[in-house]
Amino acid sequence: MSRSVTRPALAALVAVLAVVLAACGGGGGSTSSAGAGSSGKYASGLPVPGQKKGGTLKVLAATSFEHLDPGSSYYQLDYQVVFSTQRPLYYFQPQDPLHPVSDLAAGPPKVSSDGKTVTVKIKHGIKYGTVRNTPIKGKEVTTADIKYAMERGQNPHVANGYFGVYFPVKGLSGAKGGPISGIQTPDKYTLVLKLTKNFGATTAKALVMTITMPVPKSYAQQFDQKNPTTYDADPTVQAFTGPYMISQYSPGKSLTLVRNPEWNPKTDMRPAYVDRVQWTMGNDPNVLGRQVMSGTAVVNGDTPTAPVIKQFATQNPQQISFSPLGNRFVAMNTTKKPFSDINVRKAAAAALDRTAMQRVRGGPVVGVIATHFIPPAFPGFAQSGGLKGPGADYLAKPGGDLALAQSYMKKAGFSSGKANGETIVLVGDNTSPAKENALIVANSLERLGFKVKTNLVDHSVLYSKFCGVKSQLQKIDICANPGWLPDFADPYAMLYANFNGKSILPVNNVNYSLFNDSQINAEMDRASVVTDPAKRDAAWGKVDRDLVAKVPAIPWLWDNVSHIASPDVQGVVARWNADWDLSWMSLKSGQQ
Repeated sequence: MSRSVTRPALAALVAVLAVVLAACGGGGGSTSSAGAGSSGKYASGLPVPGQKKGGTLKVLAATSFEHLDPGSSYYQLDYQVVFSTQRPLYYFQPQDPLHPVSDLAAGPPKVSSDGKTVTVKIKHGIKYGTVRNTPIKGKEVTTADIKYAMERGQNPHVANGYFGVYFPVKGLSGAKGGPISGIQTPDKYTLVLKLTKNFGATTAKALVMTITMPVPKSYAQQFDQKNPTTYDADPTVQAFTGPYMISQYSPGKSLTLVRNPEWNPKTDMRPAYVDRVQWTMGNDPNVLGRQVMSGTAVVNGDTPTAPVIKQFATQNPQQISFSPLGNRFVAMNTTKKPFSDINVRKAAAAALDRTAMQRVRGGPVVGVIATHFIPPAFPGFAQSGGLKGPGADYLAKPGGDLALAQSYMKKAGFSSGKANGETIVLVGDNTSPAKENALIVANSLERLGFKVKTNLVDHSVLYSKFCGVKSQLQKIDICANPGWLPDFADPYAMLYANFNGKSILPVNNVNYSLFNDSQINAEMDRASVVTDPAKRDAAWGKVDRDLVAKVPAIPWLWDNVSHIASPDVQGVVARWNADWDLSWMSLKSGQQ
């Protein structure tokens, strides 16, 4: 598309991570988000020549999925399944998160000179597969199906979390799932997006999103009339375009993927090696690690615990790989006391022991302690201050600075430097290592004199019922566990959804701080239409620095995501998602 991360920035990240991994006993192994992969001690997580077809891959997870409907899906775990069962307009090969390739699309998108029109042609002959014997089975995908897929993003029964952010099409305002005038299909192989502003360069990048995965209206409308849509509640009813189909799903327990007989590999770059994927949920995360280490044809589904990471990294390094991408932060509700006061937010940032937060996830090997929001290897990182950051005193000491925190509390009107036992509500994940992170956050706030009511909930509902629902967020003071993976390699995708007031949604909301600052909103709007790479990086670097100054959240880690596999699995990590790419995984012995 129009621009990507520069190679010098990626080289800088390789150097950073080489130091980090060496400090953890990595023996010189390094990881690159450009797809160089780990070398030396750790598994590469990359495709290799001679991978074999056949067999069943087992995936063990502690947590469950949020959404498996491509219209709602917006979380890392869900993407493992959705991108194996559906095809977007554009996709990333696992080793390269920077340069998308055509998937459903027949070629690159065309952006008009005024930036207000984006046109895409799609391939002929791609067909739907279904688990049930339905009328849509074997039917050809047309752009009308992509049009409906995008329009249903505005249907409150589907609750998409980003459509309006990346696709400012004409007719969007007031749409609730019906036709949108700015989404046009002049013929069944052509899609035209008419935008309300010069935003085509960014919209073109967003065509990798799940909202572009086709959903046939004639078939799916019956499910979308229910609230919530049963296209999500029972994903086995979906019409599939990817190499796999969801043949069985028991929420919180299990999911099975089988081959899609209508999938034509000649139109797709995915090799789809394994015949079947058997996913089980509700596993003890520490027991899970032992099962993977000594098991056969098995991998982790979600983030391993710190003891598991340490064990694999030291005892079985060729069974663990690392992929850097994204950040982690603590979100504070900026709309009500006490965190509507910027000095209280600065105090919370100063008090947080970010080193302890890193340690309970596995230490430096799992990531670099963050000083701002844009991560290494990303446009705008250097302009935000690089590794050192903008220089905020409340982020200067990774281990926390209680004296400084208390000085900010005094500026907020607490004469003793501590709160007077005011109760604040913290919501966090009940699964390790996120649980331990949440408890560290709670402890740091208690040291500032707050009484913390800590509510740890299952990951499967953490966002869908709490931190991602505006009405619930208004009752919450702290969401302890947000992490963010960019949708594509541009700082707009890194910062806008989390921190622009216009991105706040009733449901599937990812502005967890409910942050709505007119200065930041305006800065982002101006930066989003800058097309010159150097000027765009500078504009977004300033946005990042200004976000740090306003402290809507506490950045604490630039993630280096870990993945573990049994010895007989060729694990392949999608660098764009920092998680397994099931369509590229294989068993080293083939059939099992």
